[in-house]
Amino acid sequence: MMPQLMRRTLCATAFAFAALFAGSAGAQTQGVRDSAAEQFVQSGAQRVISLLADRGMSDGQKQAAFRRAIDELADVPRITNFVLGKYARTITPAQRAQFAPVFRAYAERVYRNRLNDYHGETLKVVGSTLRKPGDVVVNTQVTGGQLSQPVPVSWRVLGGPTGWKVVDVQFKGIWLAITQQQDFVSTIDNAHGDINVLIEQLRADAQRPAPR
Repeated sequence: MMPQLMRRTLCATAFAFAALFAGSAGAQTQGVRDSAAEQFVQSGAQRVISLLADRGMSDGQKQAAFRRAIDELADVPRITNFVLGKYARTITPAQRAQFAPVFRAYAERVYRNRLNDYHGETLKVVGSTLRKPGDVVVNTQVTGGQLSQPVPVSWRVLGGPTGWKVVDVQFKGIWLAITQQQDFVSTIDNAHGDINVLIEQLRADAQRPAPR
């Protein structure tokens, strides 16, 4: 059976998309693209897609390579803090030390599973939207492999001249980090603010087979 948290993440509605842009539509610069952000996503995201499609690697090699690629592509500490929502202000150092590795393992499974679903080999940037300087949504299409038609994937990146990092990815209208934040905050709320309940739930999810 698919783990409860992961099932909610993968089956969330496009409400997450609306949440990402709530209150910020006016800040977007229509018709303006950011070539530097697009180049970053083209290079880094293509690397992730390519290694998942590489049949010459063992599963262990692929997992290690995927982790290295994610470190280069994504701002993992920022995402880890973001998904805690309001509880990022109250989590203790000891709890954070426990939460960070279990969330990382959980997030890697979710992102890898979503990308594996597409079985594509090539990623192409098709445009970008400048929300504000240093905050860009890069739109891509994944093609090739077993895909009969291009599949859209969007990447929200933050940064600038000193470098870029992905902070969220949109699959089929769902922004994963936002959806995870909603799920995690709800879980902690239902546990009367006990963050340890979420940590234990993520730890238990890690012991279950990956969803198909």
